[in-house]
Amino acid sequence: MQPYKSISISAHHHTETIKVGQKLALSLVGIGLLLQLVFWLSFKSDDAGLWLWSSLGLVTVGSIWFTFGQYNNTLPGIKNNSNWFVSLTSRGAFAWILAIFLTGFYVLLYWSPNLLGLGSDGAANTGLVALFDPLSMFLKGKPASEWFVYGAIYTLTILLMGIKFIYKYRHSKYQVYRTISIMFFQTAIAFILPEIMQSLNKPYYDFKNIWPLNYYFFFDWNIDAMLAAGTFGYFMLFWGVLSFLVITPVLTYFLAKDGIVHGFVVVVDSQRLLAIHSDISQTNRSKHGR
Repeated sequence: MQPYKSISISAHHHTETIKVGQKLALSLVGIGLLLQLVFWLSFKSDDAGLWLWSSLGLVTVGSIWFTFGQYNNTLPGIKNNSNWFVSLTSRGAFAWILAIFLTGFYVLLYWSPNLLGLGSDGAANTGLVALFDPLSMFLKGKPASEWFVYGAIYTLTILLMGIKFIYKYRHSKYQVYRTISIMFFQTAIAFILPEIMQSLNKPYYDFKNIWPLNYYFFFDWNIDAMLAAGTFGYFMLFWGVLSFLVITPVLTYFLAKDGIVHGFVVVVDSQRLLAIHSDISQTNRSKHGR
């Protein structure tokens, strides 16, 4: 075993060294997130466009730069190196902090959106919600809501993580096509299309959000809103019913192993691992005459 040269009390000898380029890339991401945090906590509302595109640009460039630096010149295959020893993926301190942050953010979304800067009683947005007003005005001609902010951040995360996944598993066409499909449906169908529908004075509707995941689909107010939208509203109602009665069962039957039903995949993979372990054990016993 080679000696561990680092004298850091927080580093682990299995932790890979971050290159200088990757440190610069993470610095861009950090600065981009800091811009959003400053705009949020200062409850600003002016120059939102400059702050928004600067922060998103820095986060995007930094994330892609870090991804290429991490997986450039790597061999094909699964790359889960050191996941057991990284704090964020091994229930360490960073994982706990991130869990608390995300849970708190959801609490604010559901119960205190005013703390995110959502204007009430016709007042203008401020803070984090106002930061995304320029993007909302571009897509639907209306100021942003707390859920638009969530959708924009979520979509950007899917795109950046998708780029990372595609480059990480660029040697597998299956993984590349699967990831492109996820990125497309989240961006075009789940985020952009419902916002454009609102700009056309149509009800907000996510065509891939199927009951019971869309738990309020059969609520009275939602049914009334679809029926009030005329022919297009009737189509949304028909699509929603067709999705969980026909489309989902058919896709599950033919494509369950590709991720339609995650529980099925887990069962199949677990049984496969047990079978492999059994074969290895039998082979070892045969070699040693046991």
